[in-house]
Amino acid sequence: MLTVGNAVMYNQAMSEPQATSGETPECRIRLDGTPLTLASLAEAFERRIRVEIADSVWDRIEASRGIVEKIAAGERAVYGVNTGFGHLCHKRIGRDDLGTLQHNLIRSHAVGVGPAVPDEVVRWMLLFKIHALGQGFSGIKRDTVHCLAEMLNHDILPVVPLQGSLGASGDLAPLAHMVLPLIGEGKVRCAGERKPAAEAFGEYRIETIRLAAKEGLALINGTQFMCAHAAAILVRAQRAAKHADIIASMSLEALRGSAKPFEARLHALRPHPGAVQVAENFRSLLRDSEINASHAGCDRVQDPYSLRCIPQVHGASRDAIRHGAEIVEREINSVTDNPVIFEDGTTISGGNFHGQPLALALDYLAIALSELASISERRVYLLLSGHDGLPAQLVANAGLNSGLMIAQYTAAALVSENKILASPASVDTIPTSMGQEDHVSMGATAATKAWRVMGHLETVLAIEQLCAAQALDFRLPLQAGVGPRTAHKVVRETITHADADRLFGEDIEASQALLRSRRVPQAVESTTGQLQ
Repeated sequence: MLTVGNAVMYNQAMSEPQATSGETPECRIRLDGTPLTLASLAEAFERRIRVEIADSVWDRIEASRGIVEKIAAGERAVYGVNTGFGHLCHKRIGRDDLGTLQHNLIRSHAVGVGPAVPDEVVRWMLLFKIHALGQGFSGIKRDTVHCLAEMLNHDILPVVPLQGSLGASGDLAPLAHMVLPLIGEGKVRCAGERKPAAEAFGEYRIETIRLAAKEGLALINGTQFMCAHAAAILVRAQRAAKHADIIASMSLEALRGSAKPFEARLHALRPHPGAVQVAENFRSLLRDSEINASHAGCDRVQDPYSLRCIPQVHGASRDAIRHGAEIVEREINSVTDNPVIFEDGTTISGGNFHGQPLALALDYLAIALSELASISERRVYLLLSGHDGLPAQLVANAGLNSGLMIAQYTAAALVSENKILASPASVDTIPTSMGQEDHVSMGATAATKAWRVMGHLETVLAIEQLCAAQALDFRLPLQAGVGPRTAHKVVRETITHADADRLFGEDIEASQALLRSRRVPQAVESTTGQLQ
């Protein structure tokens, strides 16, 4: 059993149907009212999730439902319980039609388009929705939450189109697609196949739900699409930030850069937390460097910015990632429904579903990730430029061989695309619902853009890792510091030195897989100690 943050999770074989070899390993998460953290979620990333709901959570759910049922039986008009939605909020709905109203809401709002959301994001959308409903302010039925949990536990993942949310009343269209299976409609991915939800429910003997008053609105009001993307991006970003330091240390050594810009006394004069962390990492990584000692008395005054300013640039991105983590952890544990049902029977129709906090944080995050990719590409350029005695394009007999020349083109193309994707979505708004929803956050667009930027960053870092390992080969027999030396060894266990041109695209793919595996940081930290 592993305890991380405030969640407890462990590997466990699936119940019937039995998991087969090669299936995604599983984590268990207990929802008992304790806040979820990114640290705990990181262990569940890209893994199947089995959720366990504590009795105290069920008690809150049932108490809130009781309040809604009293409202539905009364004469007081309450938005979404016995009225229409959006511009139609003044239209009163009869008691006999309250269930139909909720079913119609789900069907009419499931209008997303585009490619399907990745499985790892859909799992977290389901988890975050269950967690939010479990706080007891939404008036949902126990059976409905149980059905959501059964979907997650059996890895029955709704097919959710990527586009269609404005991040206004939360993520209406994506969440509508997410909950369509509850009423026996829509498509799901299950055991590697796409199939009708009703078929998958039948295979696992899961009962569909007849929605009652308020339930449809509780299911689709919320920020879980934006929030699940943001949380997944942040988990990847935290990992990438550490790996970026290791890869940059490989490049620094290969380029015979100075270690002086990483001295603690320098960063004490401008103590931004991220820069201080990066500099500390480099002091650990560069320990026992023969390369650094070999040019201690050289006449080079200072290095290019992409080497000398690593702490300042990497550190600023780390600070942005830290800010994003604070926002997202708060959002994961918030109630983003509307209207909100309080214990005393009060209902408040407010704006907790509005995605502006996430939209701004995601735009900031996209910029920060873009900058990590940008400075990485500049180091790739230096590595290929014949800097300080390295062969041009990092290959012998350049001319006959093009070497890694075009790998830098790929990195440059991705960095250039990132500049477009980093343009903020949150400054835009388009009024909808006949002006009732007259300011929207565009947080879903910010989320999907940041997701693409994150993928580009990982690829650019993989290219730098490939080039830096090739460059370090040309510094042998001198050894790099303990960190880059270990990283170089791990890369060489997967990717051999290139004596001549070959399919470098396959090398980039291998480097990407290595980056995703986290083998390099794990090996490096076994020699340097824990990095920041």
